[in-house]
Amino acid sequence: MKFLLGVLFSIIVAVAGILIVVTSGIVNVGADQGHSPIVYNLLETARNRSIANASKDIIIPDLEQVDMISSGGADYKDMCAGCHLSPGVEQTDLSQGLYPKPPNFTNTDIVEHYQTQAGARQGFWAIKHGIMASGMPAWGATHDDDRMWAMVAFIRSLPELDKSQYTMLTTRLDDDMLDMSMNSDTMNMSDDGSEMQH
Repeated sequence: MKFLLGVLFSIIVAVAGILIVVTSGIVNVGADQGHSPIVYNLLETARNRSIANASKDIIIPDLEQVDMISSGGADYKDMCAGCHLSPGVEQTDLSQGLYPKPPNFTNTDIVEHYQTQAGARQGFWAIKHGIMASGMPAWGATHDDDRMWAMVAFIRSLPELDKSQYTMLTTRLDDDMLDMSMNSDTMNMSDDGSEMQH
């Protein structure tokens, strides 16, 4: 009985101590100062285990389709590249200012994880649901699953791209650009369908 009372007392003291520290305001939450290694490892382990557990039953589509990879490029450029970088870009103002540092998806060693089945599921889950207190938004609030899977497909191929390939795969063709392209093609054709001479 004394042992149980001792354990209960220790738990109450520990909880009270944590509450005092948290409510005192002495915990530095600034992103310009890192956690201690112990706290960082605990948080990283909790994050990784949580994502692995939450994503384990997600069904993966065929991520090798060329049209899926290319359709994910424009969204990656607009929504991800500022933090996760692009070929030839080693840092941005945003990537430098975030803590923890977002993974660099141009790095082959980092992206190898996302090329596995488990990694693809976890990448999709993180894109869809975001990660608390990390700067990673929950894109599932504004995007459907197909668009998020396309981003996963693009990320898996990103380390293999050079700057020009990246530019080609991430250029978003809006309606005005398509109209201009079609009008240009039409102007180059005569009424009988043969190409006009300039």
